[in-house]
Amino acid sequence: MQSQLCHKLLSKISRNASSDSISQNPFISYTLKSNTYPSLYQQSFSRSHSWKLPDLHGVTGGIRNGFLSSSVLSRRIFSSTILKGQSKGLVNGTVWIQPRRYFHSFDSQYRGWKSVFRRLTTDGVVIGLIITNVAVFMLWRIASPQFMLKNFMISVDNFASGRLHTLVTSAFSHSDMWHLISNMVGLYFFGLSIGRTFGPEYLMKLYLSGALAGSVFYLVYHAFVAPLYQRSQMPGIDPSKVPGMGASGAVNAIMLLDIFLYPTKTLYIDFIIPVPAVLLGIFLIGNDMLRILEGDRQISGSAHLGGATVAAIAWARNRRGRFGRF
Repeated sequence: MQSQLCHKLLSKISRNASSDSISQNPFISYTLKSNTYPSLYQQSFSRSHSWKLPDLHGVTGGIRNGFLSSSVLSRRIFSSTILKGQSKGLVNGTVWIQPRRYFHSFDSQYRGWKSVFRRLTTDGVVIGLIITNVAVFMLWRIASPQFMLKNFMISVDNFASGRLHTLVTSAFSHSDMWHLISNMVGLYFFGLSIGRTFGPEYLMKLYLSGALAGSVFYLVYHAFVAPLYQRSQMPGIDPSKVPGMGASGAVNAIMLLDIFLYPTKTLYIDFIIPVPAVLLGIFLIGNDMLRILEGDRQISGSAHLGGATVAAIAWARNRRGRFGRF
């Protein structure tokens, strides 16, 4: 008789403690409900805590000292919640649920970016890139030269100093009017062609890839190749501190990809002289290689070849039918 009475009292205390902990703690979603998981019976309060789970969808087992006795049982209890982006923990017989708001869905963020790109148009991307380049050009007239040198020009010294953003920002930077105009004219006509063929998202990726590759090629050239010309052609000049800027690498990637895709198309040099696209492509690449061999200090052939490399990779992927993953 005393044993039965003690058992009833302990069961009642356990149920009250569980319900009180739920109401006082906002992070608890629910306990083990009787309609889903059968009632839990505490066997001992002295040295250890044991809970017995009767038949749970064909699986029997129990919990002792906070550990499930069966791996199959643990999967049955926790898998459905974990798959939904939540986490569970069992504390004194109470299932704790981490609210879903504490978990970040990278897949939803990716879909968000994809939806942004779907709303863009080719004309919008081209005009947006041109406006950005013009804005940085105007910034050269407003900001201090030292600020622009550190944040909108690429150099080995800037890169070594941790200004990694110059790998991209230098591709939007022009201080000379004709340099800006020539790059923006090429971006407009060839950018529209590539964007209408592959879409605005692809055009944006191609521009940024050409910009990064152009900056990397520029750094490699001035870190390893330019010092070889230092004694004969650049006396007293530290190649690591020679800065560069311009969208030539990015525009070269867009322009040469269009040439690789449509080599028989007729292009007009200075809007006057008609030439086949393939001949213009050969001339551009050959001229940039000559600039590297001669150590040209005015125009960076290395940055141009960086853009040409991106165009060649994009063309090869397109030939394999994988242009959409560029």
